[in-house]
Amino acid sequence: MYEDQTYEKILERSLARVGADVDKREGSLIMNAIAPVSAEHANIYILLDGIISDGYADTASREYLIRRCAERGITPHPATQAVLKGKFNMEIPIGSRFNLDELNYKAIEFIESKSEGEALYYYYQMQCETVGTEGNKHFGELSSIEFISNDLEGSLIELLIPAEDDEDTEILRKKYFASFSSNPFGGNKQDYKDKTNSLDGVGGTVVIPVWNGGGTVKLIIIDSEFSKPTTELIAFVQEAIDPDPRGTGTGIAPIGHIVTVVGATEKVINVSCTVILLEGYTLTPIKAKIQEAIEGYLLEMRKAWENGSLIVRISQIENRILSIEGVLDVLNTKINGSTENLPLNVEEIPVIGKVEVS
Repeated sequence: MYEDQTYEKILERSLARVGADVDKREGSLIMNAIAPVSAEHANIYILLDGIISDGYADTASREYLIRRCAERGITPHPATQAVLKGKFNMEIPIGSRFNLDELNYKAIEFIESKSEGEALYYYYQMQCETVGTEGNKHFGELSSIEFISNDLEGSLIELLIPAEDDEDTEILRKKYFASFSSNPFGGNKQDYKDKTNSLDGVGGTVVIPVWNGGGTVKLIIIDSEFSKPTTELIAFVQEAIDPDPRGTGTGIAPIGHIVTVVGATEKVINVSCTVILLEGYTLTPIKAKIQEAIEGYLLEMRKAWENGSLIVRISQIENRILSIEGVLDVLNTKINGSTENLPLNVEEIPVIGKVEVS
């Protein structure tokens, strides 16, 4: 708004107000007096421009957007801690701390013990002490921070509840504007979706009302990595929404609603096609790029899964293959052996299977 209020223009206007009989050349008394003031005025305009931008939600910086959101009862989701499954060759105390790479983990709950051949293993929920998605990425042998036993062996083998980073500023901005056009109340579809998606580890929710008679609600979820949720995450969401599914209102769900939480099921997508390459390109590296392109397309679909039924489209797959450097044309593309698009039902999410390229 004030881009034209530069130091040079402010100085020029200020000097124009001085009489013509006064020396206004650089280094003169009047120039040396006005120049610093003009510089400060230019800085004030810069700050004023920022104040105006921060006063409107569509241009506000994160700090001031959070303040605007608070007026609507909206708060950004904070970063959360990952929970993983730890496998040990002996029992360990709850609260024991371990290290893997540069991250520390703490045993928070015993899961089960299980025999494998002649060996007995103990499984625990291990919570990463560092918040954010970095805790989702590390698996392997654990090192004990506090001494337990010389014979202790343990490792992280599975991600149970994915961590999330601080909510993205642009997503928060969309939520702010969406709050003006939606009026959720306890128990409607939008409210169930909002409440469920706000829980740690949940990346998307589909709400199916009266799925098993009046008062019943089915919530289908995926995790925050946009994958099939673990049984532990499903149990965590069930406990938060309706721990006693008899309509008693002991969780988030209102009285009279019987809520069932299930995970989305995976639909394996096998793709086959024939590609024509430009001169100088070979098939082997192109195959890897095609696999990566298809995986990216299916990830985009999983991210949009909660917005409606999905259709895996041959045209979309071919467009992504054609965008790969070195590919001249693509022919005979099939999805799961068919030349037709593949519609998915509401409970299915697409995952990559075999990719055959000739």
